[in-house]
Amino acid sequence: MKCVKMAALHALAGLTLMIPLSGVAGDAQQGKSLRPVVESQQQQLPATVDAPVYQPPPRGAPGGRVGGSSRGLEDRLPRLSVLAPDHTGLTVQEQPFTAETPIGRVDMVNLIVRLPGKRTDKILFTGHYDTKLFREFQFVGASDGASSGAFLIELARVLKDAPHEFTYEIIWLDGEEAFCKSWTECGKPDSPDNTYGSRYYVQAAQKANAIQAIKAMILVDMIGDRDLGIRRDSNSTRWLTDIVWNTAASLKLSNYFLPAATTVEDDHLPFIAAGVPSLDIIDLDYDAWHTQRDTLDAVSARSLQVVGDVLLAALPQIEARVR
Repeated sequence: MKCVKMAALHALAGLTLMIPLSGVAGDAQQGKSLRPVVESQQQQLPATVDAPVYQPPPRGAPGGRVGGSSRGLEDRLPRLSVLAPDHTGLTVQEQPFTAETPIGRVDMVNLIVRLPGKRTDKILFTGHYDTKLFREFQFVGASDGASSGAFLIELARVLKDAPHEFTYEIIWLDGEEAFCKSWTECGKPDSPDNTYGSRYYVQAAQKANAIQAIKAMILVDMIGDRDLGIRRDSNSTRWLTDIVWNTAASLKLSNYFLPAATTVEDDHLPFIAAGVPSLDIIDLDYDAWHTQRDTLDAVSARSLQVVGDVLLAALPQIEARVR
């Protein structure tokens, strides 16, 4: 497939936390100019903005159904044409489900944009858009939740008109975060308190005998860190990791995609367990993680641009491997 750069990511990072998108839509409208990384960094993001703040929906929050249909999100994310004119023609399929959680039954919804290819075999691009629920302070989640959600919106714009052999699904996953304070505090071996949306998606695909059609899954999470440093996840599929990290090296971006290894539990694990080659692109070395400091001034447009450039450049090799 043709390799193109993700564009206007300084506006995208603003989109992460500013809705309505009065200042973003105009910039996104110029996105087809596909400005290089260095240009997109000449305009720095403000530390504060004089605009309404979008906070990704915390699960279990008061006010009714959580996820894609709560807190006004249904009027924005499921209708991508609202976000930028270049999203016209995309439709979002809701995948609602009810999760059994430590606080009871909670309604959630995954959001899926499907870009049909020449064949029905699929490559998935995923990230979670929910945010950790803290009762003791207001948590924004600029990197942990919003960065992946905004990244996927831009990815949909870039990929929608590009010719591709495989069908792409861009999936905003609900319910990644745990309800309890820690990841494992309230979970059970057969019912973890996390990854609700990814587990439901995999279960639905298995019931529909469609899991074999998923040839690869790429997860982005916490990619907004100004001091971006992504380590290789030992739980991810080795060949998929190698392609992405080798691509980063060829683009001279190894100072962001580090050779050091780590082990991550995230939304890719249900796919791995189902036999789907999967990769988690995540920066866990983020001082603001799960604190009040995970706000707009802690994230960087450059970081999102780097991940986008590497992923798009690696995609032809990924497709060649699973063809």
